[in-house]
Amino acid sequence: MNATLISYSLATVAFAALCAMLLSRRGPSRTGMLVAASLVSALWAGLAALDAYHYGQHISSLTAIAELLRNAAWLYFLLDLVAQRQGMQPKILFMLRVAGYVMLAYCALLIIRIVADMFTVLPGPVGVSILDTLAGGAVSRVILAVLGMALVEQLFRSTRSEDRWSIKYLCFGLGGVFVYDFYLYSDAMLFQHIDAEIWAGRGIVNALAVPLIAISAKRNPNWDLRVTVSRRLFFHTAALLGAGVYLLIMAGAGYYIRAFGGEWGSILQAAFLFGAFVMLLSILFSGTLRARVRVFLSKHFFSYTYDYRDEWLNFTRILSQGNPGEQLCTRAIQAVAGLVESQSGALWLARDPHRFTRIVSWNLHHADGEEPADGALAEFLTEREWVINLDEYRSQPELYEDLQLPAWISAIPDAWLVAPLLVRDKLIGFMIIGHSLGKISFNWEVSDLVKTAARQAAANLAQMEASEALTVARQFESFNRMAAFVVHDLKNLIAQQSLLVSNAGKYKHNPEFVDDMISTVESSVARMNRLLQQLKGGQPAVLAEQKIELGGLLSEIIGEKHVYRLKPALQLDAASIEVGADRERLKRVLGHILQNALESTPYDGHIEVRLSRQGNDAVIDITDTGCGMDDAFIRERLFRPFDSTKGSGMGIGAYECREYIRELGGRIDVASAPGQGTTFGIHIPVESGRQTTGNLTQGEIA
Repeated sequence: MNATLISYSLATVAFAALCAMLLSRRGPSRTGMLVAASLVSALWAGLAALDAYHYGQHISSLTAIAELLRNAAWLYFLLDLVAQRQGMQPKILFMLRVAGYVMLAYCALLIIRIVADMFTVLPGPVGVSILDTLAGGAVSRVILAVLGMALVEQLFRSTRSEDRWSIKYLCFGLGGVFVYDFYLYSDAMLFQHIDAEIWAGRGIVNALAVPLIAISAKRNPNWDLRVTVSRRLFFHTAALLGAGVYLLIMAGAGYYIRAFGGEWGSILQAAFLFGAFVMLLSILFSGTLRARVRVFLSKHFFSYTYDYRDEWLNFTRILSQGNPGEQLCTRAIQAVAGLVESQSGALWLARDPHRFTRIVSWNLHHADGEEPADGALAEFLTEREWVINLDEYRSQPELYEDLQLPAWISAIPDAWLVAPLLVRDKLIGFMIIGHSLGKISFNWEVSDLVKTAARQAAANLAQMEASEALTVARQFESFNRMAAFVVHDLKNLIAQQSLLVSNAGKYKHNPEFVDDMISTVESSVARMNRLLQQLKGGQPAVLAEQKIELGGLLSEIIGEKHVYRLKPALQLDAASIEVGADRERLKRVLGHILQNALESTPYDGHIEVRLSRQGNDAVIDITDTGCGMDDAFIRERLFRPFDSTKGSGMGIGAYECREYIRELGGRIDVASAPGQGTTFGIHIPVESGRQTTGNLTQGEIA
């Protein structure tokens, strides 16, 4: 059984069926080109099948011509799909059209060369006569295969991601066809004949590609694709074509080394091909060469040097993310320098109101000077907002209005650009960028891009500086707040001791008073010792929860207020109620509220402390008949820290009472009226079940 005949017969039937499907519906010109390409492919496969039937392992000139027509048809179809995008750069569209004409002319020359030997049947192995010359040889077929792969890659990468579903199978199918052609003719080029088995499998490969093409044709009845051509895509395609041409040249050179190298030919060929491959990798990973190629392509094929969308996305990514551990200052340099293909730079900021100091240097040596805030450079950057090209400044200083640059900037060997960092027209610093790896030509576009990027970087740097200043201010605020709490605690202790001293003359002979006085002094000493330990340690104190019986705690608090003439009344409406809290801290909170009631109630007034239970809450109501408060005061000032109506008060006691009760999961309700008195309702969950953390900013109140 002739495998070649069967293989190409299947390809003929498949392409003929594709033509029939496409002809069954009307469509635009691209559908017509797809029909033409499918028809020529069917013709080519049919001729190849006839060759297999009549000549066995030989092919005719008609088959060779049909193959060239088939390649030209598919390549032109792909070129038309890539070039269809509206609004494409005129230079790109022109180059695509020129490429199409050149490709057709090249195929025509190949056909003319074959026509010269028209009706000649190849003797011997498949393709010997055709492969004798470049015009009809394997090199030309490899070039067409590389062009086909490049166009498929360009079509897929340039199509928007949401539209790729409609052309991906076309790319898979035609990509597979061209890859197989590349494999077939590369092998033929190296060994000077076409492998019969590879040739036979080619028909099956083309037949399998037809269903994939048909799926894309079904999904694109009008072939209306939204194709975009980005600089990155153009660069990748150019790199792919360049690498393909390079490999072809190296493969040809390797073949001649093997052919004329004698007994050392195989060894020399292997060494040569390995060296060529290593050189290709070195070229592809060369940052300098990549930068220069990118600049060359942007300059000669696009209206603008930059693809602003890609550049700005990359700039934002570097500025916001960067590498782990890098500071924002370093990321700002990298982001701006990356726009001009530079790998070095340094940053100066006005940390001192009188001078700009270097904050960080990135691969830029000898950049260690300082610049006065009122110097000529700062004045020029503020007024003109220009990006200074130091190379241009050295050759044409008159362009910069006779600006006198500092000597230390001129001494930086790799310095190229000086970019101002402006925030609301105020100069907060400047950036020096090293020379570009791509030798970018400095023009208005580069200047505007660097200036705009520097402004964005300046905004981020200013935000960073503001955040750091806010952090320092909060640290000072925390310190001042700690000091305020210490003063508050000392004030309460002093007030308690002063009350004892004032009553000592009258009650010093009373044994009960003496006992109470000793107990009060011991309590004050214990509190001051705890305060001292916290000041020494500088760390928050972990306050362990305890089960506290509230009735006993309230009795103890009221007993400690015996020095006041007014005696609060305690009423327990519920049996023993326990809550989880730190005993000393809860005692200080309740004691503070009770003491405020004692201080605001006249001697003939009344104070009642009531303990009850409402659902899962223990409720402590402290009611007095004092001066009272209005709703506005309760709403706006009562719990505001550092707001006190007492001449000697700190204004933090009520605030801390509320915060601690909230920590326990409870709340404080206040009901009051001027001249009628006040009721503080303290709600504490009976089961808090957790641990609280306190420090000087949360505890030690009385």
